[in-house]
Amino acid sequence: MSAKPYKILGIQQIAIGGPDKQRLSKLWVDVLGLTVTGNFVSERENVDEDICAIGSGPYKVEVDLMQPLDPEKKPAVHATPLNHVGLWVDDLQKAVEWMTANGVRFAPGGIRKGAAGYDICFIHPKSNDEFPIAGEGVLIELVQAPPEVVAALG
Repeated sequence: MSAKPYKILGIQQIAIGGPDKQRLSKLWVDVLGLTVTGNFVSERENVDEDICAIGSGPYKVEVDLMQPLDPEKKPAVHATPLNHVGLWVDDLQKAVEWMTANGVRFAPGGIRKGAAGYDICFIHPKSNDEFPIAGEGVLIELVQAPPEVVAALG
């Protein structure tokens, strides 16, 4: 593998799925004290999620509490309780290009705007013959870090 033209900076988010996000909220918001900072609903992604946060500024970690809009449809955001882990990256485009060239399998959809407004893409949880490197069962979101996060964590 060649030298990496990017740097993973830290954890941006964890996403937790369940059949009822209000039940998730009882623990994460009511008991653990996270703050709800927004909501994201997407028919395409079959999700209704509350975006919560702990910490502030570049040290803020997002915790998304997700439920499916339709439990019978895909993606099944509730089928794996720890849905995905999001990682800040300093240059998402370069990271995707390098990783793809080095055998990392990405989920369909490419780079796009995520629920929090940052550019994102996902490393697929399962490898295949063409792309032998994947999340080994874990969906991993790569998130383009804004300048203040790059400055603080880079």
